[in-house]
Order: sequence, then structure tokens, then C-alpha cells
Amino acid sequence: MKNNIIKKINSTDQSFNLQTKKVESDGDIMDIAAKNVVTASQSATIIEIANLMSEKDIRRIPITDPGSGKLLGIVTTMDILDFFGGGKKYNLITEKHEGNFLSAINAPIKEIMTTGVKTMTNKDTIIDAAALMLEEGIGGFPIIDNEEKIVGMVTEGDVVNKLDKIIADLEVQDVMATDLITTTPGTRIEGITKIMVRNSLRRVPIVGEDPNSNSKEEKLLGFVTASDILKYIGEHKLFAKLFSNEGEDVVNITVDELMVTDVLTATKYEKLGDIADLMFDSNIRGLPVVDEDTGKLIGIITIRDLLKAIVQ
Repeated sequence: MKNNIIKKINSTDQSFNLQTKKVESDGDIMDIAAKNVVTASQSATIIEIANLMSEKDIRRIPITDPGSGKLLGIVTTMDILDFFGGGKKYNLITEKHEGNFLSAINAPIKEIMTTGVKTMTNKDTIIDAAALMLEEGIGGFPIIDNEEKIVGMVTEGDVVNKLDKIIADLEVQDVMATDLITTTPGTRIEGITKIMVRNSLRRVPIVGEDPNSNSKEEKLLGFVTASDILKYIGEHKLFAKLFSNEGEDVVNITVDELMVTDVLTATKYEKLGDIADLMFDSNIRGLPVVDEDTGKLIGIITIRDLLKAIVQ
């Protein structure tokens, strides 16, 4: 993959000024890394981390040792969704806490954090980062120094923002996903989190009949992302629904209560350079692709798709 990127860079008339190998000082990965990384200790509670993600609008939080500052693990939005009803971590509620949802969300984050975190060092390169992200199927990772302390965080968006000129003239139809997984407005949150976790999706289009039209044809009605669900949790709307300590009372909330209906979309003939600009300007990482004439959902394009086009 690394060689593919180098060949593509060399074949363009753009000047990226990228390093191709590690150096003794900081590598160019630090040029795109976020330096003020939000971290937490393993004693922080699950709900505290969910609220912190919502407040800071971030998708991953490294968990560090308060004394040494060394990396112990990481928590992503998908870990929280898994816990909230999407996957195996929901067992923390049903088994360890015997259905007591309030008890479970106040459990320490170490119970659901991911260990064995993929990292890079401050001496690595942007090209290394792009290759690692696709090889490991991860959207971002911490950067550590020689003392194993976190000095930055890099995401696939950071890499695409740096290299998107490589693919600027390609069209959406060249890279968009067409094998779509969708759901309807009446789907419970538990259901959509399972869809996301089991299919490794961070966003799901909501389709159905347009209530303002006589047509019975299904159209795009909204969009739900993992971050939308976390915001719902973080804004404490779920507690208004919490009539008992049972988790089922919470996950019965339906998607139409939190889906975004004013959805930005793309068409299949738009250039990837324009799509990348729209994503970064709007702080979004995925766009539904609709037919220009009918408005019917025909695909989806994400930052990951742009990264694949750059690397592969």
C-alpha cells in the first residue's frame, strides 16, 4: 500500500513535500496530528466518557495511566454503541449488572475499553499512517513518543485532507458503496446500534415513504451516525425515558427521535475534490448519494472511501 501511495504522488503534478521514511526528529505525521489530545483515566465511568465524546465532538478517547501518562487502551464511539445494546459489551448490563442500567453506565471505562491499541510514533510519516489505517481497518490512532506517552492523534480525515488532491478529479460513482444497509424511522436504537456494530458502520441512512408525498416509493428521510446516538445520550435525553433501572426501557427509543432530517447529499457525477471540501467544511464524514432526478438513495460515500481511493 505504501508503494501505491508513493507512485500516485509521483504521478501527479502536485507538490506534497512528503517524507517516505522515518527520520530521527519528528516525522511529517506530526504536521497533521492533533496535539491537544483529550484523554481519560481507566477509572472514569462509561457515561462520563460518552458525555465527554459528545461535548468535545470526538470519536475516540485514549485511556492513560494518570501517573506515568502511558497509553493503556482506547475507547471509540463503536465501543460505546456496543455497550449500549449493539454487541457483546451489552452483556455488562445484562449479566454483570443484572439488568441494572444505571449501575452499568457508572461502571469504569476499563470494562469496555479496547487494549492492544495500534499506535504510531512521532517519527513516522503520513504515508505510513495512510497505509496502516487501511491495513488494520481503523479510523485513527494515538501517536506516542519514545516514553510511550501520547503526543498526538491522527485520523483518516487528517490524512485525506492532506492527500485529497490525488483523487480530486475522480467522480463519486468511482468509489461510492452501493451495497447499502438502511433502516426505517421506527427502528429502535437498540436495533440500529446492532446494525452499526455488527456491520462496522458509523452511519446508517433512514429510508421510508415520504409523508409529504403521494408516492409510495421509498426515499431518503434522514441519517443517523454513531455520534448522533452519543449526543442523544450526552444530552441526557435518555434519562427522560428511563422509567426503571432496566436497560430495555432506554433502548426502546426509536430512530425518528434523533435522526438528522436536513441531510447533505451527493450525486454520482460530483468530483471527489468537491466532496472532500464539503465534508471538511461541514464537519461530516459520510454523505448519502442520491439520484439527481428521483432523489432515490443509490449509494453512500465516506472518508474511508476517499482514503481507499488514495491508497489503493
